Amino acid sequence: MTVDHSFRPTGSTFSREDPLTLQHAYGNYVAHRINPLTPLELYIHVPFCLRRCGYCDFNTYTATDLGHGASRSQFAHMIEQEIHLLDDWQEQHGIPRRPISTIFFGGGTPTLLPAEDLVHILTCIRRTWGILPHAEITTEANPDTVNERSIETLANGGFTRISFGMQSAVPRILNILDRTHDQQNVIRGVRAAQENGLRTSIDLIYGTPTETMEEWKQSLTAAVDLHTTHISCYALTVAPHTKMGRIIRDHRIPPVNDDDEAEKYEFADQFLTNHQFTWYEISNWSIHGEESQHNLGYWKNVDWFGLGPGAHAHLTTTHIHDELHPRIWADKLNAHLLPWVEPEYLTAEENLEETILLGIRLREGLPLSQIIPSLTSTQTNHLTHEIHQLEHDQLLTLTHQHLIPTLKGRLLNDLIINRLLESITPQNNHTT
Repeated sequence: MTVDHSFRPTGSTFSREDPLTLQHAYGNYVAHRINPLTPLELYIHVPFCLRRCGYCDFNTYTATDLGHGASRSQFAHMIEQEIHLLDDWQEQHGIPRRPISTIFFGGGTPTLLPAEDLVHILTCIRRTWGILPHAEITTEANPDTVNERSIETLANGGFTRISFGMQSAVPRILNILDRTHDQQNVIRGVRAAQENGLRTSIDLIYGTPTETMEEWKQSLTAAVDLHTTHISCYALTVAPHTKMGRIIRDHRIPPVNDDDEAEKYEFADQFLTNHQFTWYEISNWSIHGEESQHNLGYWKNVDWFGLGPGAHAHLTTTHIHDELHPRIWADKLNAHLLPWVEPEYLTAEENLEETILLGIRLREGLPLSQIIPSLTSTQTNHLTHEIHQLEHDQLLTLTHQHLIPTLKGRLLNDLIINRLLESITPQNNHTT
C-alpha cells in the first residue's frame, strides 16, 4: 500500500479499437519527446491476494487462477512476455533502452508468488534493460506470506528492500481491517529481512473507526521498536462499495472522522520526529538517507514503465495503463499484443498541474523554476500574490525558491493545490 499506483491525471484520451494502431501511434509520439538521460523506474503490479481486506479498493483478486494464463503459477511467465513485447516496441520506434533506476513490486500481495518467481522476473528485467548499480529494488509483503527462507531467496536474488504491510499492532484494529497477521509475523519478517541485509519499511494505517489515540501510539511504538528505517502512515479512506463501506453505511461502525485523522497525523509526525525520523513526503518518514527512491521518483514525475494488470506508465508528458482485469490482460499478451488501453497525452497546462500536484507533497518542496517558465507575466503576478497569501495563512513557506508545505499545509494539501492552480488559471487572471 506504499503507493496508490492507480491514480491518473485528467488528460486527453485517444482510444483506438486496433491495439497495433494504438501502440504505433503512442510509440511515434513518445519517440520524439523522450529524454534518454532521465531516470526510468519500473513498477510491477501483482494482483493476487489471500483475501480482500474490508477497506481495500485496489485492483486485486483472491482467485488463484483467473484463466487464460492469468494465474499465480503463470504470472512470472506472463510478465516476462510483457517485458519482451515492451522491449520490441521500444526498438521498433527508436526509443533508446535505459537501465532501470528503481523497481517496485506492489499489489495485491507480490509475496503470494514464490520468491523464485519474483527473482525470475528481476533476472528478466536485468537481461533485457539492465539495472543501474545500487538500484533500489523493493517488494511489498504481507507478513503472513514470507518466512526466513523466502526472504533469503529474495535477498540473494537481488532485492534490496521489503515494505511490510503491518497496518496496526493492535489485534482489535487488525480485526476491523480484516488483516490476518499478528505482530509476531511482522517481527519475524522484519528480523529475517534485516539479517539478510535488506532495508525495511513499515506501512501503518490511522483513523480506523473506533481506534483510540493510545492504540495509534501503540502501533507507532511497535514500528519504531522494529528498528526499521522507513515508516509510511496512511489515513484510512473507505470507498462506499467496499465491505467496510457497507458496514459503515449500515451504521455497524462509525464513519471515518477527518478531525480524528488530522489529530493522529500530527501525533505521528511529532512521535516519529522524536525518534529521529524525518518526513520527506506527506505520508512518509525515514531515517536520514533511507528515503524510498522509487516513491520520490513518482513525486518528481520521472518516467516509469508499469507491468501487470492495471499498472500505469508515465513517459514524457503521457500516461498509459494496462488492461485492468488479469484475464483480458493475459489475452492480449497471448495474442502478442501489449495490453494497453487509454493513452493520455497531457497538454502543457495539464502537465504543469501535475507538476504542482506532485511536487507540493515533498519536504524539499516544489521548485518555482518548474512553474514560472510556463507562465505569462500576468499569471506569474497572480501566483506570487497567492504564494504570499498561503505564507500568511501558514500553509507553506517559500525557502530558496521552493514551495514547502508546513505541518498545517500537509493536512490541507488539497487546499494549497487548488489555490495555486486557481491563481494561474487564465480566466481568473483578470486585471483589477
